[in-house]
This record gives sequence, structure tokens and C-alpha cells, in this order.
Amino acid sequence: MCALLVVLAVGCRRPSNRRDWSPNQAVLPWAEMHGDREVTVHNIRDTVYRTAEDYTVRHYDRTYDLDKLDELDFIIVPLPNVPGAAHTFVSFGFEGKDYLAISVEIRRQKGEEFSALRSLAQPYELMYVVGSERDLIKLRSIHWLEDVYMYKADAPREDMRMMLVDMLARANKLREKPEFYNLVTNNCLTNVVGHVNKAAPGSVPYSYQVLLPGYFDRLAYDRNLIKIDHTFESTKQQARINELAYIYRDREDFSIKIREQGLLAREPLKTTAPGR
Repeated sequence: MCALLVVLAVGCRRPSNRRDWSPNQAVLPWAEMHGDREVTVHNIRDTVYRTAEDYTVRHYDRTYDLDKLDELDFIIVPLPNVPGAAHTFVSFGFEGKDYLAISVEIRRQKGEEFSALRSLAQPYELMYVVGSERDLIKLRSIHWLEDVYMYKADAPREDMRMMLVDMLARANKLREKPEFYNLVTNNCLTNVVGHVNKAAPGSVPYSYQVLLPGYFDRLAYDRNLIKIDHTFESTKQQARINELAYIYRDREDFSIKIREQGLLAREPLKTTAPGR
């Protein structure tokens, strides 16, 4: 009987964009394309955190030249004390000068915390948070004290462009037609994988490493989706950016500084023709 009541309760509830949202998730992002090679993104979040609960929410709009998009990074944040659990999001880089992060998350109401069990009975709405890396990375590494691993994707520029456009289109759709988060089928990583496979069909097979995002970096390593340094262990060690995020936490060039070492370092520009 209890199980039936839960099913009925979930079935009667409908996703909505009209709730008393947490201040840093109250504003939805959206984007508008200008032809095929330029996009303006509205409501990019750039929150200033004093603590995890004490912050000032800021947003800005920016227009991006998609021909300058040349970097895609996967960010994996393992959840403490929950083997295999992690939050995964992505960041897009434009010629090493500007970065745009997109994180698929539950949309919290004021005072609400995430509970996997609760999500089965009273589902959360889904949100695409589009923000600065200073916001999304610093919140997790400095204020939530979580390990943050950033892996540089090994992908063609056109695939990156298709993926970014597709993710922004999904954010637009959620603004008009909200959806519920689902722990198995509609979460942070299943959405990212869906966008990857839409840009490059068959790149990521559905496996336990998708169901358990804490193992996704191993899957990405095995399938050559990321830049690697010999062994997986060495690659993962270089991917951890907590120390750099702390050192450069107040820098305007935060995104540039956290990429100056290891596999995230940009390759030097070639100034001579091949063979000279």
C-alpha cells in the first residue's frame, strides 16, 4: 500500500519552474544563436561565495564566437563516502581566454538538500546551470571541500561546437518545459553522455561507469576521450586541481591559472612552418 501511495504521489506531481528556489538557482539561463557560428548566452552565473551558504549571486550575458571554441574539459567531483558516486560537468574554452561551464543539477528549493532516496518519492526539478568556472569549481573545491578532477577532452572542434549548441538548446527547452531529475535516467552524467553521443555517435557506451559517474574518468581514459599521461593513475593525479583552485581563488584569470600545469597546459603556438 505504501509503495502504491508513493507511485500515485509521484504520478500526480508535475515539474514546474515556479517554486521558491534557492537564490543561486532561481534564474534560468538561456541562449540565442546568431547564424551558425555565434551565440549569446544569457544569465551566466558568477556567484561570489563567502561560505557555501553566504554568497552574492551575480549574472552576466556574453556572446561567443564558436569558431574560437577549441577546448572541452570534463570535470568530475567524487562524492565523499559514497563509492562510485560523483557529480560531473563540462567546460568549454575559447582560445584560452574565456571559459563557459555547464553543470546539470537538481534545482533546489530554499533550504533543500539532495537525498537520493527522497528523489524517488518526491522528485527534484532538473536544471542546466551555465556559469563561470570560478563559481562552479570554487564552490565545490573550496567551500564544499570536495576533490575536483579536470580532464582535457581529445575531440575535434566541430564536435565541441555541436555539443555546446546542443547543451544550450536543452537549457532553452527546460526554461519552457521543465523536467524532473531522475537518479538513473536523467542526471548529470546521462545528460552529458547524451550530448557527447549526439555530437559523436557511439563515443560513450552506456555501462556501469555511466550509472556510477565516479568511474567515468576511467571509461574516458580507456576510450581515448581525454588527454592521457601513460597510466590512468598518473592521468588522474595530474587532473586534480584543488591546490591550484585554492591558490588562484581570487584571481580574475582563475581559469587560465588552473590550466598552467600538467595535461591541462595549452600547447605552445607553432611559429615556424613544419620542417624548418
